[in-house]
Amino acid sequence: MTEPDLSQLFERIAGYGRHMLDMPFSGPTSFFRTDVVDSLEGVDIALIGVPTDAGLSHRPGARYGPQAVRAQSGLIRYINPYTGVIPYEHGRVVDAGDVPFQNTLVLDDIVREIFSYYMRVVVAGVVPISVGGDHSITYPILKAVAKDGPVGLIHFDSHHDTAPPMKGSRFHHGAPFRNAVEDGLIDPHRTVQIAIRDPYRQAALPYAEAHGFTVLDMPLILREGLDAVVATTRKTIGDGPVYLTFDVDALDPAFAPGTGTPVVGGLSSREAMILLQGLRGLNIVGADVVEVSPPYDPTGMTALAGAQILMELLCLASESLAKK
Repeated sequence: MTEPDLSQLFERIAGYGRHMLDMPFSGPTSFFRTDVVDSLEGVDIALIGVPTDAGLSHRPGARYGPQAVRAQSGLIRYINPYTGVIPYEHGRVVDAGDVPFQNTLVLDDIVREIFSYYMRVVVAGVVPISVGGDHSITYPILKAVAKDGPVGLIHFDSHHDTAPPMKGSRFHHGAPFRNAVEDGLIDPHRTVQIAIRDPYRQAALPYAEAHGFTVLDMPLILREGLDAVVATTRKTIGDGPVYLTFDVDALDPAFAPGTGTPVVGGLSSREAMILLQGLRGLNIVGADVVEVSPPYDPTGMTALAGAQILMELLCLASESLAKK
């Protein structure tokens, strides 16, 4: 490989965002140092923070996830070192800021605010890729993304998130996909759950099984391997539109201790990257990474893992965009 002309390389990188070449410790903090915008005009993919953890049942702190992931994403920037994908070459990618909550305490109002915000994004023809926040945010995002009909779902998590209403609300972080099924937002027969090892499986698994979810839990992954997981996921999802959601607790706590409900025995960061890269070419209509909780990881490594997952999601969405 010939050595590149660095001046030309840097000029190209600078074209992806005004601060793309800033040092990680300087300049404005945005997702991957992309431009921060107020308008979605001319935007193809919007990176959005959703700083709320009002739906948590345990260990608050995920409201700080978007800030932490933005900071760590400065170490990642512009290219996927495994695949060579440069997402900014497939469309205009920006940091659209955070959902501007007027209410931070009443969960029902928060759900309505998220839905209203994402409807504007979807109607503008922009693909949303989000950073939470707890997993309850995915339900109102799906309400917007699935406005024209149910979509498929690829769900990385240690939990099924199909629990019934709890402590007076159906919108908690353990229920987004039960809510999504009941409201016709996802096609349960095109729904795949990956890395599940749910301590509450006796309460949550029956719902997933009864509605036709494909559950690829950790025992199956260890028994059959990553290639089999990718093959089953791709066969189940097919060519139709699919939303991808990644709860950082799908990773083993050794790799992501900073999360609200850690469960031992999960994926390594590398395994998660391999699985995500195996989904290239699917019709991605939106994605999120959730449950990064900085107070439980002073090293920042959970946020760094979240930022790398975000890059994988961005690469998938950008390549999907390029096919359309």
